[in-house]
Amino acid sequence: MSPTSQIIVAVAMMFVIMLLVWVIQRVTQNAGISDVAWAGNLGLLALFYWATLETDAPKSLLARPGIIALLAAGWSFRLAIFLFFNRVWGQSEDGRYQTLRRNQGPRAQTFFLGLFQLQGLLDVCFSLPFLIAMLIPRQTLSDLDHFGIAIWLVAVLGETISDWQLARFRSRPENRGQTCRKGLWKYSRHPNYFFEWLHWWAYVCLAAGSEFWMITLLAPSLMIYLIFRVSGIPLNESQALLSRGNDYRDYQRTTNAFYPWFPSL
Repeated sequence: MSPTSQIIVAVAMMFVIMLLVWVIQRVTQNAGISDVAWAGNLGLLALFYWATLETDAPKSLLARPGIIALLAAGWSFRLAIFLFFNRVWGQSEDGRYQTLRRNQGPRAQTFFLGLFQLQGLLDVCFSLPFLIAMLIPRQTLSDLDHFGIAIWLVAVLGETISDWQLARFRSRPENRGQTCRKGLWKYSRHPNYFFEWLHWWAYVCLAAGSEFWMITLLAPSLMIYLIFRVSGIPLNESQALLSRGNDYRDYQRTTNAFYPWFPSL
């Protein structure tokens, strides 16, 4: 399948999947399922690109394109599983979505339908670095590929640790209404976002040498814009201020919002 055909099919796949996710949300009244789908879709797209890649070499997950697919799928499915058990399974709807649902009133379902389809299109945009990296006609890893894999390892490890530390903190009843300042959360208010953003630079390295390399810069650039201006830090922190008040304001004064650094006195 040609790259153009792969992208067209990817768009169609995301339309159908996110439509089904919207139906699930309508039944469960928990829009957090869209976060799970957004994360998981990226792994599905990576594996789809690998499976339909036009190549004369034998298909193998141990060859360079297969390794890229495994890296993307590994990051994607880990995050999707974490989000499912921490935002959907046995959980009430995330406060961000509750606020959106209240603000939209009777138009809430139409709003969520459009929002979910937008998330599906973003999945396709974020998946392009996977495809571009796979299209490089080389079956073995270069030094820059190894550097990209090292970035991936650091980023996924950091994101996994920060997610685990926050979940562990929230699981203790005595911490209810308090702000997590343990582990990586002592050095950044959003270490999970930082490492998620760092993760996208792995594919920038893996795609080096492609004539379409510049497109891969879209992923980390778009991610940091979404984190700082749209659905990341602004919504999370406004919700945190509502639920934790002065405790979170003190956290804001002493701790970097994004990049990990030592807290100020």
